[in-house]
Amino acid sequence: MSITEMLGIQYPIFSGAMMRIATHELVGAVSEAGGLGVLGSAGLSAEQLRAEIQATRKLTDKPFGVNLMLQMKNCPELAQVIIDEGVKVVTTGAGNPTSYIPPLHAAGIKVIPVIASVHHAHKMVAAGADAVVAEGQESGGHIGQTSTMALLPQVVDAVDIPVIGAGGVGDGRSIAAMFALGAQGVQCGTIFLTAEECPVPASYKQRVLAASDTDTIVTGRSQRDPVRALVNPMLAQYLQLEQTNAPVAKLHALADGSFAKAVEDGDMEHGTPMAGEVAGMMTTIRPVKEIITTLFGQAREVAAQLKIE
Repeated sequence: MSITEMLGIQYPIFSGAMMRIATHELVGAVSEAGGLGVLGSAGLSAEQLRAEIQATRKLTDKPFGVNLMLQMKNCPELAQVIIDEGVKVVTTGAGNPTSYIPPLHAAGIKVIPVIASVHHAHKMVAAGADAVVAEGQESGGHIGQTSTMALLPQVVDAVDIPVIGAGGVGDGRSIAAMFALGAQGVQCGTIFLTAEECPVPASYKQRVLAASDTDTIVTGRSQRDPVRALVNPMLAQYLQLEQTNAPVAKLHALADGSFAKAVEDGDMEHGTPMAGEVAGMMTTIRPVKEIITTLFGQAREVAAQLKIE
């Protein structure tokens, strides 16, 4: 069964569950356009998540999902809201979802963990996952260490459940490449930062549009929590401090609260504007529906023209 048949969606594309960004405005638009919008639940209370789910349903009657960041202390309460509200798809990250899969399955919910290695993919199959998202380090936000080009085919060869490719999707060529590597679909984050319906401030969107191919920076490796974002003076200073083994307290003093500064205040100098390496490919702000239809129109053209001898 294909991922579109499994989830009841038109296009095999998920929106990334970007914390404080993947709210009902964006998620509802992605699902209404035929993809799978995924609400980010990290940082929400149970009642806030319930309100986001209900607000999404006012925008679309099509399938959408919720992401569980398993490091959140209130995950049990969030999972119960998902069950109570009848959401049919859950993606997971930042932890082991094994204990959550049986109750979610009992409620008729498909569980799709985001993974960054073959080892994790094997563990998710053993736990009963319905599919996995193999996310390469090109992605924005929290990342692993292997690139999509190398990770995706190895995961596809290692498991017998559908694999969604993530990291590095900037146009239809990227989607065609993902399918050539064995993916059944793609997950995108950075390209949806440039959507009209994305709730980030205009300065954030413009920073993405202004990015070049080398404009992202990875910080947090010294804390074993690497994050990719668009470079700015604060993040450059953070990386320099990391490389000189500065005290952890000094790093926290510099960066704590910086993601909120970017997402809520539009502060591109002192915030952490997470984005993937494909930011350099983004050139315009468009409606979600146009983004999705253009991506798959381009992908079909590439597939039709591809000749390998």
